[in-house]
Amino acid sequence: MRAIENAVGVKIPTVARIIRNLLHGAQFQHDHIVHFYHLHALDWVDIVSALKADPKKTAALADNVSNAPWGGATYFKQVQDRLKTFVESGQLGPFANAYWGHPEYKLPPEANLMAAAHYIEALRLQAKAARMHAIFGAKNPHLQTLVVGGVTCVKDLTPDRIAEFLYLWKETQDFVKNVYLPDVLAVASFYKDWANYGGTTNFLAWGDLPEGDNEPESLFMPRGVIFNRDLKGVQMAYHEKVTEHVAHSWYKGKAAKHPFEGETNPQHGDYDTSSKYSWFKAPRYEGQPCEVGPLARVLVAYAYGKKEIKAIVNTVLSKLGVPVTALFSTLGRTAARCIETVAIGDAMEGWVMELIGHLKKGNGKTYESWEMPKSGMGVGLNDVARGSLGHWIEIENGKIKNYQYVVPSTWNLGPRCKNGKLGPVEEALIGTPVADPKKPLEILRTVHSFDPCIACGVHVIDPDSNQVYKIKVL
Repeated sequence: MRAIENAVGVKIPTVARIIRNLLHGAQFQHDHIVHFYHLHALDWVDIVSALKADPKKTAALADNVSNAPWGGATYFKQVQDRLKTFVESGQLGPFANAYWGHPEYKLPPEANLMAAAHYIEALRLQAKAARMHAIFGAKNPHLQTLVVGGVTCVKDLTPDRIAEFLYLWKETQDFVKNVYLPDVLAVASFYKDWANYGGTTNFLAWGDLPEGDNEPESLFMPRGVIFNRDLKGVQMAYHEKVTEHVAHSWYKGKAAKHPFEGETNPQHGDYDTSSKYSWFKAPRYEGQPCEVGPLARVLVAYAYGKKEIKAIVNTVLSKLGVPVTALFSTLGRTAARCIETVAIGDAMEGWVMELIGHLKKGNGKTYESWEMPKSGMGVGLNDVARGSLGHWIEIENGKIKNYQYVVPSTWNLGPRCKNGKLGPVEEALIGTPVADPKKPLEILRTVHSFDPCIACGVHVIDPDSNQVYKIKVL
């Protein structure tokens, strides 16, 4: 939508901008909670170990760590009994296919039981967080009310609907502050050595959540790029400096091109790391690979001195007793995801109040009409939960001539470029100690910390049928 709005020259109304921010902010709250508890926590938490925990000691630990609305020895004993039923049945359900008992798990049994309980509570909470999208966005994911020119939920801007949104926001933000953040700090305290692993060198953030009409100046999460971990050297980022390389990707050609000139012509070949070995292209900024995502956004905001981010970062670093350089790591990446969830969640309350103020003044316009031009070019830059996202469109004779987008997982999981420079995940894995090559838990910790999404970057289709294929990788 931003790319098309840029191409056709339409400016969305203020209320539409606020609604988009609220929906986007809710996405951050929901996605980051799900990522930590349900996609990443079990890389650090040994569920089976929780069966050895003393529920009374677990309750005491939980009281000391968090301000959760539930707890007590009886509560944790019930959770432990449920886990025991899973284990004894031989069907671990959501806890299957992990490396339980791995020597690199460091949490004591009581901490594992507490984390397991919070895993379950987070399942309930994320369902409520997803409801925020339904209020103004119709569904989660893939919101239905966002259109070029604004939003279509004008009939939903009622006191009852706004109050419901606020209620769900508050419950979610309370969980973020009282459970999510304390859990991150508690787990991180046992894994401080992971401040030495999983780091990358360069960081890019397009930024997002505009609080005014001028972009990028008004972005709550600012736009910028950092090279060589030099926080003092943070600088503005420009889309014109992006190129995509295919020298090591299964596409025709070898030339690096800006997305406006990009082509997607697949040409599969053998898996050969000296030649082509990936369906991902290799995005580069000024010729450099860049990590995108929560860590990049937090580093850019911190480097600019944004007070909302800097205060939380300094608090986290102080409580863990680690220097700012610890952020350049798997541990830092995991902490940064939580840090920005706190900051964005806090900002959402102000956006709701701003929305109410405009509606009271009768300024409830949510859509600006527009016309498709005969020709035009547009770019839409934003930062989604997973990282920096860019869309580029060219219009010719009133139709789309070319459309390219560079998604977060393409930035992070892309292969080497024509100059042989490694992609961010490739770089991050170098030097990772692996206790048991047959159970590479340590590799999963770093890869999962990026929140990879292969389906976001590569789509497999059959243009001649709707047949669904099953592919088995051996």
